Amino acid sequence: MNRQVSPRAGSSIIEFTLMLPWLLFLFAGAFDWGFYNYALISVQNAARVAAQYTSTNTNTATDATTACSYVLSELKGEPNIGTTVTSCSSLPLLVTATSISGPDSAPAAQVRVTYRTAQLVPIPGLLTGQFTFVRNVVMRIRS
Repeated sequence: MNRQVSPRAGSSIIEFTLMLPWLLFLFAGAFDWGFYNYALISVQNAARVAAQYTSTNTNTATDATTACSYVLSELKGEPNIGTTVTSCSSLPLLVTATSISGPDSAPAAQVRVTYRTAQLVPIPGLLTGQFTFVRNVVMRIRS
């Protein structure tokens, strides 16, 4: 039996190998983007929870140590926090709590959370590979 080989045989594997780098590039970007978005949402939530605690009364308005513990509990799912980071005095995590006069001139508590993400795959011109998120939350002191 004599088989004829089509002149187009193997063209799909060549097209696939030419597209593979672009597909991997796209996958890496989507993967990184997901980590960055998760980190951004987590930092915002951590700042809100810490501000909720510091706005309890005037004594807790400047309690950065307890605010730090609240932030750490919210960010424990981040890859570079986990159980290894135990303080909030240097990057990847900085937390400050201050007593300020709020927008309505009433006493308020302000919490500032600065978080540097883990190093991921940099994509030139689009993603740097690492971001630093800063979130400020101001809440009126309740008592």
